Amino acid sequence: QVQLVESGGGRVQAGGSLTLSCALSGRTYGYYAMGWFRQSPGKEREFVAAVSWRAGIKYYADSVKGRFTISRDAPKDTAYLQMNSLEPEDTAVYYCATTPYNDRARAPSAYDHWGQGTQVTVSS
Repeated sequence: QVQLVESGGGRVQAGGSLTLSCALSGRTYGYYAMGWFRQSPGKEREFVAAVSWRAGIKYYADSVKGRFTISRDAPKDTAYLQMNSLEPEDTAVYYCATTPYNDRARAPSAYDHWGQGTQVTVSS
């Protein structure tokens, strides 16, 4: 059984920073990448960033490129999302997830295990 637990969400003013963490437990093998997604009320879940676990290849949505940085600590089975220059439009519930596929790191449908989410609120 795979479990993903996010932490680090909170409320911050525009221009501020937050770092999210995602800890993986249970079956910690057999997946290609860990990704971050977000969803705000009335909107579909959207891709934010992903990192391949072995090679550390990173993927970013255009909306966060240059502001967010994804990283992973493989021995700790933990991924991080450093978010800088936050904007009110970044307000959402942020989820981490794992995918076994190496060709669909940006597609939510490719991810088969999800965390419960952590709320990020950016005030103007």
